[in-house]
Amino acid sequence: MEIPDDLLPVGHVLGPFGVQGELRIKPYSVDADALMSVRRWWMDKPALSDVEVLNVRRQGEDVVAKLVGVVGRDAAEALKGAVVQVRRSHFPALANDEYYWVDLIGLRVVNLTGQELGLVGDLMDNGAHPILRVVVAGKSDDPEHELLIPFVDQFVKTVDRAAKQITVDWESDY
Repeated sequence: MEIPDDLLPVGHVLGPFGVQGELRIKPYSVDADALMSVRRWWMDKPALSDVEVLNVRRQGEDVVAKLVGVVGRDAAEALKGAVVQVRRSHFPALANDEYYWVDLIGLRVVNLTGQELGLVGDLMDNGAHPILRVVVAGKSDDPEHELLIPFVDQFVKTVDRAAKQITVDWESDY
């Protein structure tokens, strides 16, 4: 079986849900779009392979899914801890002003004067809005040399995925 090269982790199995073999999954995103809409997942337990999703629903902050071939609580328990991956090419389409976080990681960040601030190393959610963690050029893995920029219209002016650049109203000494 050929493993796709665009797999991205979207959640992990917390354990069984009930006794019929359903799985309780912790999504890595608030809306869990990829988990909810894609019907073929890849899981790394017992070995990386694809699985067919029979049904999926929200259960509070988690997702509950029934997969082909997972029958009974014991079979679901055996998948506890498995990472659920989905092909990036199968993610649902977004509106023009929406972005998957994974698509922003690695983009250059420049300010309005054209000064390069660094690269997007990660994004965080503080509850109110996402925050870009920008790793200052040449200072990787040093928390004293990172910028935390709220991902809101006030500060993020443009996102140009084709040019691999985000323009922000931010200075390097903020």
